Amino acid sequence: MPRVIVGMSGGVDSAVCAYLLKATGYDVIGITLRTWMTSDGKDSRCCEIDDAQRVADEIGIPYYVRNCMSEFEERVTKPFVSDYIKGLTPNPCIPCNRYVKWAGMIKAADDMQAQFIATGHYASTVKLENGRYTVKKALHSDKDQAYMLYRLTQDQLARTLMPLGNLSKDEVRNIADKAGLSVASKADSQEICFVPDGDYAGYIENNSEGTVPGEGNFVDEEGHILGRHKGIIHYTVGQRKGLGLAMGEPVFVKEIRADRDEVVISAEEALFTKEVLCRDVSFQSIEGLSEGESLKCSAKIRYRHAGEEAEIEGAKDGGIMIHFKDPVRAASPGQSAVFYDADGCVIGGGIIV
Repeated sequence: MPRVIVGMSGGVDSAVCAYLLKATGYDVIGITLRTWMTSDGKDSRCCEIDDAQRVADEIGIPYYVRNCMSEFEERVTKPFVSDYIKGLTPNPCIPCNRYVKWAGMIKAADDMQAQFIATGHYASTVKLENGRYTVKKALHSDKDQAYMLYRLTQDQLARTLMPLGNLSKDEVRNIADKAGLSVASKADSQEICFVPDGDYAGYIENNSEGTVPGEGNFVDEEGHILGRHKGIIHYTVGQRKGLGLAMGEPVFVKEIRADRDEVVISAEEALFTKEVLCRDVSFQSIEGLSEGESLKCSAKIRYRHAGEEAEIEGAKDGGIMIHFKDPVRAASPGQSAVFYDADGCVIGGGIIV
């Protein structure tokens, strides 16, 4: 059987991924990419090396650690800080998957003469009739992670195995328990790995290489000043809580104008739109769309969005305009929109403008 490099985070999903592949007969090697550490020297939840080493020993596979901290800083944390200062709401896991995790694992695979890499993501890789590779949604939608993988390239997908795509979380934990893996009941990580306390603004203030935007004005859609805010890094489109405005009715963040340090406030109905423009588009199941060319699909504008019926159309400069059948709420600049075909396979995706 071929050799496969399994990315191991120290959690139950990657542990079961490695266990299943070894049980199938693959020549499995475990690897952890160290991406980030806390100020007191602890590893992030994406690379808990002690747990990963213990699981590798329990399964009976070789295990190695590689340092990717500089790549993580350049590709993930620096852009994260920069985007928030620009008034955007980035999703750092998406560039991390393509430029750090997959790039690092494939480099390790090449060094160790391995044909494949594998991860514990809840999704599947599919080779279509047109010869292209794509990511397919997980069988159980509550854990589906295909959204996070839309930027993976054809070369990366051609070498990727994801054996958990048709399993539920309970099934994965049961497999781990029966196999005697010590992480069988380990809790899932819910936060961004390098902001474990969830304080994005505090992280940005402590890690910015330049000036962090300070206080500014809350304004309505016509530009009338409604009050003062703490700084644009504290707000995202669609936010209601924590505004500190007494308006007599519920109000929400509609827009962030970084050039003027303004946060635009509106009623909830103003958050809905039927058209969303994307830039930095990546395609998987197709090569792309030329300007004016269109394709029916379903589209998600954030990870937890259920997805809506839509049509995507090629726009200028390689962008994509999404025309939704029904309005979607709070399409946030900086977040990713991902397009799927009727079979749940990723067509592509891009960054919301």
